[in-house]
Amino acid sequence: MLKSKTLLKKTRAGGVVKIVREHYLRDDIGCGAPACASCDGPHAGPALESQPRDQASSLCPWPHYLLPDTNVLLHQIDVLEDPAIRNVIVLQTVLQEVRNRSAPIYKRIRDVTNNQEKHFYTFTNEHHKETYIEQEQGENANDRNDRAIRVAAKWYNEHLKKMSADNQLRVILITNDKKNKEKAVEEGIPAFTCEEYVKSLTANPELIDRLACLSEDMNEIESGKIIFSEHLPLSKLQQGIKSGSYLQGTFRASRENYLEATVWIHGDKEDEKEILIQGLKHLNRAIHEDIVAVELLPKSQWVAPSSVVLHDEGQNEDDLERDEERELMLKTALSEKMLRPTGRVVGIIKRNWRPYCGMLSKSDIKESRRHLFTPADKRIPRIRIETRQASALEGRRIIVAIDGWPRNSRYPNGHFVKNLGDVGEKETETEVLLLEHDVPHQPFSQAVLSFLPEMPWSITEKDMKNREDLRHLCVCSVDPPGCTDIDDALHCRELSNGNLEVGVHIADVSHFIRPGNALDQESARRGTTVYLCEKRIDMVPELLSSNLCSLRSNVDRLAFSCIWEMNHNAEILKTRFTKSVINSKASLTYAEAQMRIDSAAMNDDITTSLRGLNKLAKILKRGRIEKGALTLSSPEVRFHMDSETHDPIDLQTKELRETNSMVEEFMLLANISVAKKIHEEFSEHALLRKHPAPPPSNYEILVKAAKSKNLEIKTDTAKSLADSLDQAECPDFPYLNTLLRILATRCMMQAVYFCSGMDNDFHHYGLASPIYTHFTSPIRRYADIIVHRLLAVAIGADSTYPELTDKHKLSDICKNLNFRHKMAQYAQRASVAFHTQLFFKSKGIVSEEAYILFVRKNAIVVLIPKYGLEGTVFFEEKDKPKPNLTYDDEIPSLRVEGTVFHVFDKVKVKITLDSSNLQHQKIRMALVEPQIPGISIPPDVSDMDLKGPGGKKRKLEK
Repeated sequence: MLKSKTLLKKTRAGGVVKIVREHYLRDDIGCGAPACASCDGPHAGPALESQPRDQASSLCPWPHYLLPDTNVLLHQIDVLEDPAIRNVIVLQTVLQEVRNRSAPIYKRIRDVTNNQEKHFYTFTNEHHKETYIEQEQGENANDRNDRAIRVAAKWYNEHLKKMSADNQLRVILITNDKKNKEKAVEEGIPAFTCEEYVKSLTANPELIDRLACLSEDMNEIESGKIIFSEHLPLSKLQQGIKSGSYLQGTFRASRENYLEATVWIHGDKEDEKEILIQGLKHLNRAIHEDIVAVELLPKSQWVAPSSVVLHDEGQNEDDLERDEERELMLKTALSEKMLRPTGRVVGIIKRNWRPYCGMLSKSDIKESRRHLFTPADKRIPRIRIETRQASALEGRRIIVAIDGWPRNSRYPNGHFVKNLGDVGEKETETEVLLLEHDVPHQPFSQAVLSFLPEMPWSITEKDMKNREDLRHLCVCSVDPPGCTDIDDALHCRELSNGNLEVGVHIADVSHFIRPGNALDQESARRGTTVYLCEKRIDMVPELLSSNLCSLRSNVDRLAFSCIWEMNHNAEILKTRFTKSVINSKASLTYAEAQMRIDSAAMNDDITTSLRGLNKLAKILKRGRIEKGALTLSSPEVRFHMDSETHDPIDLQTKELRETNSMVEEFMLLANISVAKKIHEEFSEHALLRKHPAPPPSNYEILVKAAKSKNLEIKTDTAKSLADSLDQAECPDFPYLNTLLRILATRCMMQAVYFCSGMDNDFHHYGLASPIYTHFTSPIRRYADIIVHRLLAVAIGADSTYPELTDKHKLSDICKNLNFRHKMAQYAQRASVAFHTQLFFKSKGIVSEEAYILFVRKNAIVVLIPKYGLEGTVFFEEKDKPKPNLTYDDEIPSLRVEGTVFHVFDKVKVKITLDSSNLQHQKIRMALVEPQIPGISIPPDVSDMDLKGPGGKKRKLEK
């Protein structure tokens, strides 16, 4: 049956176009109930159970299926995901509305419907002859959809009656819409609110905690006092943004001060404006990462960013007087120079809430069900939740979701989602850091795994098309110990004309991951493999990452090869790219490769190849440095784990060998060669990587620090910076040069992916290269897969597809990749920080030599070379007399009583783990030398003395 709809649409040119839409209706769509004889044929995918008996509901004791409306799906997804809820009919009408309103919820509901054990059935009611309805005159889209849901629920109940005379199966409509529920009951459809139904499941009382509180009466709190001004409706906000009276931007809460935030104003300008928001009422219930509308305050009300550290730690959940007192502390009289454009939040354009990890702060009131939840992320406000299991959740990491934030509530309201486990346990803390950094880490779905090649796998004749056989070459790989995802392998041999042939062979991941399928989409979403101290979160399934794509020794593997002909001065004479088959002759570690190069007794083909590569790499590195490439430094640590407990038993900085540099040089050369080729072929849509030059102000700290040691650092070009770092030597202080390079690293900008058609500046500052990309690690970076596809099309080895030549789509991919790489970096640092805490927990108190990296107004930031560990020594502590502190920003220096501290001064510190705050355990450092009476700690101080009142601020980064 065919229905058609005619629309008249006005074009930009002023003409009118007639659009006819055809809508097909069918009578062969199954209801999903296996016992239904009238719906013939097997059901594709998950289906309902024939006799559902799992939900023992006091409201509906008969067997039943659930049919939720759109708002239940959008707001109560945590309840629907619970194992206790099964046999749910998801209507096409509902699914389409959810898809339009929330992509994350849509993905979650698709995952649930694909789970066979949940028995969720998607019914295409919009194409079923008996359940399709047309919009009536004067009826809005929302009312039409509500009616469509009721029609489908009624049809189901009548349809299931036909199954057999004694059949008691019912379909229950779950809706929180009062009018919709009333109409359903009038039409004889069993209907309940989500809350009514969940509370009737007497066997699953814990489900009540997962209910999102949405009704107004649940959101109202006892005080009733209006704290915040009303958010303006979206229509008014859009008008205001258009007229310029309001500005749109991203709300960024402060980690250090819960009464302060900044809003980054969206705009095309390079110098994005930043507006300061100060005070609870001006913050007006905005939450970190929300898209908000702000009104700029008159200049007379502008304020300066506060230097006060304030954390919301009060027990009384509605202590507004305390907040008002603290707001006065922020308003310190300062020079006009310090004032920043200041505003207030007038409305929310888009909420960017996510589930938050943290801990329950149990209420002091006995038998209370209402408690405050403190998120691990200090930028998120505390959340009020109702739970009956507070005692069981104390001291555990839990997940909570926000439901809403009424005007008369000091905190947002939310609901309990999941119990992650005990605080401090390795598995729990790893789960927390992955969730908090938004690292996708769920097991790969069946849909994704279905696109993997069948085992046993072997190279076929079809695979050899457009591919060179290079299995005869003496190829080897050099990687860190224990590496199983081997992306790259190398070879070097002498040609008959006396020149050298050098090859970089990269795993051909794009052969296995084809554009647009579920495996490709999941890899693109993950963006990168995340390496934690004891765990690897793969971007691609293990069959590819550690087996079929990994260039292991003595097995045939598909590769993408970049081959150069060079003379003995490492000058490139020819470059070619080809898809290939290789057979690596050895998988070596850096140490093994170094041993072969250094051993006079070894002269086999692999060792000869390595020596040739090493010799050329040194020339290439020298050439890069002459052009102005930077050699910076950051202390990287390696943990040695106990083989049984897997706890860290030793902590050392990583040792870098010549072979590390050798591999790096050829990876850089391959990346640059490929970048040139893909840009040549696709000037508008090459995926490249750039590293912007830092603004001069970034270097101030480095220049001042060097000047304090009578050294000059020039920063006008990368070359002058590289040269002055090379010359900044101090014979009686050899570690000074490393410290300067560590400091220079902190001055750098973040390198980013971009699409060549959307940017003019391609330069990579750190590498002093006019063009650069990532080609050499496709097992662990999605950017490299896109680059492989571009290169394959450029050399005629593969066909193109529309998204590959769409610069806007490519730009969106780059945005996601930049976000994922940044989050992976933060997650890795958090993992190092957690394992460092575990190490010092078992080690007890340790005294070590340290160097000052930064001086602050009331503290020094030090680096301990032995552990590659950074931390802060505070000179002001709670409940202790304040010492005499004098800070000089120009030198920079800090005078504590009579002792002056400069950057790079050597000190001795005691390191201990402060566990006084379970949620934010931190490494504490106390000064041992130089000795300052009342400040320094004697060398023989006990553990208890150090765990006195803690410092204010955590600073522990890799």
